[in-house]
Amino acid sequence: MFHINTVPQKMSLAPTVNHSDRDLMAQPLRPSGEIHVIVGPMFAGKTTALLRRIKSEGTNGRNIAMIKSSKDTRYAINSVVTHDGTKYPCWALPDLLSFKQKFGEEAYEKLDVIGIDEAQFFDDLYEFCCTAADTDGKTVIVAGLDGDYLRRNFGPVLDIVPLADTITKLTARCEVCGKKAHFTFRKTKETKTELIGGADMYMPVCRQHYVNGQMVIKH
Repeated sequence: MFHINTVPQKMSLAPTVNHSDRDLMAQPLRPSGEIHVIVGPMFAGKTTALLRRIKSEGTNGRNIAMIKSSKDTRYAINSVVTHDGTKYPCWALPDLLSFKQKFGEEAYEKLDVIGIDEAQFFDDLYEFCCTAADTDGKTVIVAGLDGDYLRRNFGPVLDIVPLADTITKLTARCEVCGKKAHFTFRKTKETKTELIGGADMYMPVCRQHYVNGQMVIKH
């Protein structure tokens, strides 16, 4: 009598690859862009860092455009201005999705890099960045506050963190002790979130002096 040993075959645990989906993803498309986010408290040099990057891109022969919120009229209307007075021409707009039409579609197609300052004021920031980088192949460099004077989310800046290729968090100098300042302290008792101002209304502070300052304001 012959005995036949049957050995059960191992089941394959490898996932099934849908070649049609993989082939579709591999098809040549317009090169995708990039999104770079610069955040930090007021007076941390966010705009300076943004302008430095924008000017570098321009020096490398790339076509660039700068946008800021039309709400920010502190130093100039049609220029991005750092706290130390450096200026760069820009488009001052109430929203970002109107930029392509106002800039001109043909000119927009030739753009390589778009800088956005005071990004916390743009409600359509997420949608614009998605379209510009994912679909239109632009490099978008965003600078804005990540938190308000209460250290809460300010506008949609944190919403685009999941979209970003890089995130840079800058610090300032605490005006009380000189240590690194991560927070923005509001000197007035005004409670509305959007209160545009400079050193007359705000100062950068460390954690200790933020907490101490809030206690003083409450009393």
